[in-house]
Amino acid sequence: MRFKLIIAMVEDEKTDLAIETARANGATGCTVITSARGEGLKPQKTFLGLSVAGHRDVILLLIEEHMSRQILEAIGKACRFEEEPGTGVAFQIDIEDAIGLRSQIKKIEEEINEEDL
Repeated sequence: MRFKLIIAMVEDEKTDLAIETARANGATGCTVITSARGEGLKPQKTFLGLSVAGHRDVILLLIEEHMSRQILEAIGKACRFEEEPGTGVAFQIDIEDAIGLRSQIKKIEEEINEEDL
């Protein structure tokens, strides 16, 4: 099985929406790194040296290759990445190898078999 890693950086208030959307589209789990900070085209404003920008969460999703594009697009649509600048970004990268996924692979194989019926 081949995998992709979807990395989504979202406003913290959209984290749950992104995770729920990914699960609804076939994701079997994720890792969330909270309180990341990023900067887009316009530098964030500060007040007395403190950033007033909201924090971002980084969501890591290891996805079977044939499902990855659908999940990536669904997250982007649900979180309105294209419609609302600054709400987040998501991308995917190839994974050469992975271990520790036995239980998830079984679930993915079941879903693939159901699709083939």
